Amino acid sequence: MAEDEIIEAVRALPNLLPPASPEAISQVEEVIGHPLPPLLRRLYLEVANGGFGPREGILGVAGSEYEHHFEVADILDWYPDTRDDWPGMLWLFDWGCNIWSVIDSRDPAGPMWIWDANFDATEYPEESPLDPQNMTLAEWLIESLNGNLEKAFETSGLIAVAKRRSA
Repeated sequence: MAEDEIIEAVRALPNLLPPASPEAISQVEEVIGHPLPPLLRRLYLEVANGGFGPREGILGVAGSEYEHHFEVADILDWYPDTRDDWPGMLWLFDWGCNIWSVIDSRDPAGPMWIWDANFDATEYPEESPLDPQNMTLAEWLIESLNGNLEKAFETSGLIAVAKRRSA
C-alpha cells in the first residue's frame, strides 16, 4: 500500500478528529530538532490530530481533542523525560499495561519500536525496555488497518512479532 493509499484508508475511518494546525506541527519539530516522519506529518495535517490507528489511539499533537490517555495530552508530553535516554523517540500509542508503540522521528521512514515498562533490568541488564518492532510507520498502520496489530498484542505479544519479522 502506497503512502497516498494509507492516507485515504485512514481518512475513510469513522469519527475522525479535525487535522492538526501547521503551528502545532512546527512546535513538535522545533522541540525534537527535526521534521516528523513525512507520513505522520501528513496524517496529522491532512487527516486527523490523533485518534486513528489501533483502537483509534494514536496520540495527537498540541490542540488535539483526543482523550484516550488521561496522563498524556500529546506526543510531546513525555519527550522531555525521555529525550536524554532515547533522543528523537516519541511515545505514539498506549497498548495498556505500560506498553507503548514508539516512533523514531529521526528517520523519515518512521521505524516503530515497542517500549515495555514491565521490563526487568535486574534480570536482563544487557537489554533495554525499548526494542525495535522491525516495521516502519507505514507497515505498522497497514497492519493496524488490517486488524493484525491488535491480534498480535492479544495473542503472542508485539515483541514476539518483532522478533519474527527480524528473522
